Amino acid sequence: MAAIILLYTVLGGIKAVIYTDTIQWIILLSGLLFAGLPILWFKLGGWDTISASLPANHFSLLNIKPITFINWFFTIVPIWFIAMTLYQRAFACRNVKEAKKAFFMAGVFEYPLMAFMGVSLGLLGRVVFPDADPEMALPMLLRDYLPVGVSGFVLAAYFSAVMSTADSCLIASSGNFVNDLIEKFVKKELSHKAMVRISQIVTLVVGLLALVLASSFNTILDLILNAYAFMVSGLFIPTVAAYFLKKQDSYAALTSMILGGTTTIILIGFKTNIIFGLDPSIIGISVSLLSFLIVRWIRTNR
Repeated sequence: MAAIILLYTVLGGIKAVIYTDTIQWIILLSGLLFAGLPILWFKLGGWDTISASLPANHFSLLNIKPITFINWFFTIVPIWFIAMTLYQRAFACRNVKEAKKAFFMAGVFEYPLMAFMGVSLGLLGRVVFPDADPEMALPMLLRDYLPVGVSGFVLAAYFSAVMSTADSCLIASSGNFVNDLIEKFVKKELSHKAMVRISQIVTLVVGLLALVLASSFNTILDLILNAYAFMVSGLFIPTVAAYFLKKQDSYAALTSMILGGTTTIILIGFKTNIIFGLDPSIIGISVSLLSFLIVRWIRTNR
C-alpha cells in the first residue's frame, strides 16, 4: 500500500491525490454504508441481539472519563484549525465559495456520518469477539461474517480511508518543504521543471521516513494521537494568533512552534506522568502560549 501511495503521489502530485481521494471516498462510503453495516446488522440478529450482547454503557455518548474527554478535546479538535491537508485543499479550490462548500461537505461526511458508522461497526465487532484486541475485532468480523466478494469490497473501503489520509498528508508535507523552505532559501530562481523534480524527490524521501516511523508503533491509535499531540502543540497557538491578531510576529510564532512541539515530544518520549492524567499536548499548548506571549511582549516593548 505504501508503495502504491508513493508511486501515484510522487508522479501525479496534488491532482493525483485529489482524483484518487474522490474514488477512495466513494468506495469507503458505499462499502461501509451500503454493504458492510446492513449485512452485518442482519446476520448478527438486529438491534435486539446486539443490544442484549453488550453493556448498556456501550450505547451512551457519556461513557467516557472526564479526563479522557479533556485530553481528546485538546488533542483532536484543534486539528481542524491547523491540518495542512485542509489548507492545501482550500488553496487548490477555484474560489472562496467552493472552498467553503467543500469544507462543509467534508465536515458532514466526517461527523456525524463516518463517526457513527465507524462506532456502529466497532460495536458489531465487539458483539462477536468480546475478548479480541480492540483494533482487531472489526477486521476479524469482516473476514468471518461477510460473503467473500462483499468482505473484499468492505476491506477495500478501509484501505481507501488509509490511503486517502496518507497521500494527503504526504503531498502537503512535501509542499511545505519545497515552497516554504527550499524555494525561499535557494538564492537563484529555479525553473518549473526543476521545482517539480525537487518536489518529487522530497515527496519520496518524506514518504519513506513516514513508513519507517509508522513501523515503530504497535497500535495505530497511539501513532495517530501522538502525531496529533505534536501538531497541535506546535501549530495551534500561532495559527489562532494569525487569524485574530492584527500585528503579526513571526519570531513569537516560530518560538512557540518549536517550544510547544518539543515539550510534547519530550513528555511523550520519556512517558512522563502528568498531574491528573493530562495529555502531554495540553502542557505543550500551554508552553506554546506562554512562549508566544513572552516573545511578543519583549519585541513589542523593546
